[in-house]
Amino acid sequence: MTDAMTCLQCRSEHAYQDGALWVCPECGHEWSGTAPAAAEDDTSIRDANGNVLADGDSVIVIKDLKVKGSSSVVKGGTKVRNIRLQEASDGHNIACKIDGIGQMNLKSEFVRKA
Repeated sequence: MTDAMTCLQCRSEHAYQDGALWVCPECGHEWSGTAPAAAEDDTSIRDANGNVLADGDSVIVIKDLKVKGSSSVVKGGTKVRNIRLQEASDGHNIACKIDGIGQMNLKSEFVRKA
């Protein structure tokens, strides 16, 4: 195993080894050092609860999110329909249209599948 192990759940680079387990201080996820390599290569996009998301799904925002460059806020509990998944280097991997706000990108860690 390498010293620079990344968390399998939140992809944090701050995971550390505690005995036989690896621990992520950011999300609290624990896993054994012998985790299958397939789990590390999983490229599916997951919501805050770990459910796999797909194009066309409906999701619910789990916390209030400020809209960058605006005084608007997307309230927690807002339902977003017909999402589109995208690869993004900045972490905003969901493209969607929110009623009253318009087109925007969201991070999958702030939504749950409806």
